[in-house]
Parts: sequence; C-alpha cells; structure tokens
Amino acid sequence: MLNSLVNILAACCMRIIVLFGAGLLGDAVMTWASPGAGPQVPNIFAPESTPAHEIYVVSLFVMGICAAIFVVVFGLLAYSVVKFRRRAGDDHREPPQVYGSNQLELAWTVIPVLIVVVLFLSAARVIHEVQDASPPVGAVQVTVVGHQFWWEFRYPQFGFVTANELHVPMSDPKNPTPTYLTLLSADVNHSFWVPRLAGKTDLIPNRANHMWIEPRETGLYVGQCAQYCGTQHAKMLLRVYVDTPARFERWVQQQRLPALQEVSATDGRRIFDTTACVNCHTVTGTGARGRFGPDLTHLMSRDTLASGAAPNTQMYLRLWIQNPDAIKPGALMPAMNLDDQDLDRVTAYLSTLH
Repeated sequence: MLNSLVNILAACCMRIIVLFGAGLLGDAVMTWASPGAGPQVPNIFAPESTPAHEIYVVSLFVMGICAAIFVVVFGLLAYSVVKFRRRAGDDHREPPQVYGSNQLELAWTVIPVLIVVVLFLSAARVIHEVQDASPPVGAVQVTVVGHQFWWEFRYPQFGFVTANELHVPMSDPKNPTPTYLTLLSADVNHSFWVPRLAGKTDLIPNRANHMWIEPRETGLYVGQCAQYCGTQHAKMLLRVYVDTPARFERWVQQQRLPALQEVSATDGRRIFDTTACVNCHTVTGTGARGRFGPDLTHLMSRDTLASGAAPNTQMYLRLWIQNPDAIKPGALMPAMNLDDQDLDRVTAYLSTLH
C-alpha cells in the first residue's frame, strides 16, 4: 500500500512540476516587440483565444485534482510518519499489519480508476472541441510553412505571401472570425506554439497538420518553434499581430500591392538584382522570384528581422546583409561580401520596401 501511495504522490508532483515548468519556460522565451520597446513574454496562464482558453481550463481542472491527491497522500504519509515514529522504549516490532481487507483493496482500485476516467473524459472533450471544429463562413485561411529558421505565411484568399509576422483579425463573438492554419514544413520538423492563442502543433515534412486560433483581444502575441530543428531553433521566433477587422483589411490591401519603386534607390536595386539575393528572395513586381528565403516585398512593414532575432532598423538590416552570423549564428543566409559602398546602396534599397 505504501508503495502505491508513493507512486501516486510522485506522479502528482511530476504533473504539477510539468505544468508550472511550462509556464516558467514560456516566461524564459522573449522576443522584440518593436524597435526601442522591451521584450514580450509568452504566458500560458493568460489565454486570449478560444483553443488556448479551453486548454487552460482543463489544465486547471487536472492540476486541481492532482493537488487534491497530493494533499491526501502527503497527509496520510505525514500521519504515518508521526504516528509510527520510533519512540523511546519501543520493542522494535512491526505495527499490526492489515491483510485481506476488501474495503481497502476496492478503495485503492476504484478511486484511481474513477479519477483516470474523469481526466480522460475532460481531455477528450477539449480535444474534440479544438481539433474537430469546422471553419465558419468568413474564416481566414493561412498556410504556415516552417523553414530553417524562419516562418512563411501564405494567404491564399488574398493572394500574397509574407514572413515571420502573422497578422490575423480579432474575432467578434457576434460575428466569429477565427483563423485556420494549415501547417507544412519545407525541411525538418518544426512546432508552431503561441501559448496565449493555442497549444503546440507540429509541422512535419510531407504531412499537412491543422490548427485554429480565435483571439478576442487585439495586440501582439509571441511564441516560437517548440521543436528542435537545428542550430538556430531557439531564435526561430513567432509573432502574431491581432488587428481590428478594419486594420486587418488595410494591412491586407497594403500587402497585395507590388513593391514601391523609388528612383533614389535605383543603384541599390541594380546591385540586388545582380547578386545571389534574387535566387532566394521574392520582391513582387521585380525579377526577384526566389522561394528559398523570405518574401521581401514589404520588408520594412515588419518590426523585426531574422524571425524576431533583431529589431528591423537600418543599422541591423545592414549588419544582417553584411554578416548574418553576427545576429543569428548558423543561419542559412550567406554573407553577400559586398564592399561598404554597395552594402549601403542595397540597404537603402531594401529600406524602401514598405
């Protein structure tokens, strides 16, 4: 009996440690909000989306049951330690042993089974509600492609592609507008995790996974790739901007436009078009049609560079072109080896891509 109690106690402690550890891990992962702003912190204890809220509620329920088991088991253990402690004058004999008690055997068999059934049914209900939800009319569809080490976001409804910063509309309870994500991988396993919006879902080569989010509040929600995918896994950060419907519509219209062509940046564009940049990147309206790297058509509309590794300022942009390893060691983008004059011209050109 004592072994059974100790095993239950250990299991409960482990579950509580995992739950709180997940929260602490989330607090340890930070990403830039915007140039000059402080870091943002993921938080599993502050859900702002329907799937995340469902997961949060069932987690509290499970933690409550585990805490109750912990209190009961620890109380019995403490009682046993105090009641049967060694005293002066003991004859060192064992206390009376209980054998063949049907009541005790039924209790420690039936009660754990009931607890497991309750936990199973609670988890199954949430899994069904989250994974089997059908997209309503008007839902936004986004295809997410994980790359080493950045995110590609395709909006097939609107006909454009962006990178690293996902924009979605806020969902009004009176007129739900959830966002449904199709998750793909271009190379190795990745995992899409924004704690305040939904649980983790893996991106697996040659397989399409699906998830959805339904944020109720506008703002920036951050996360990262939660599956080790190589050298820069820790800096494959996620940024989800939840906009009002009107602001999201304006953002969509801007992203659908071709790149602006400023006369002052002609020299920089010429250098960009004649280097290996065009083999990896796309700039709509130009000859750059590469798909290996992020789409740069509206590069300067983003707050960060290198999938959240640095703020998107001209200084960091120049450094990123000159030596990507200075910001993100192990990144697959090569250094362009441009002289200072050409580096300044390319940086000036890219700075016009709003």
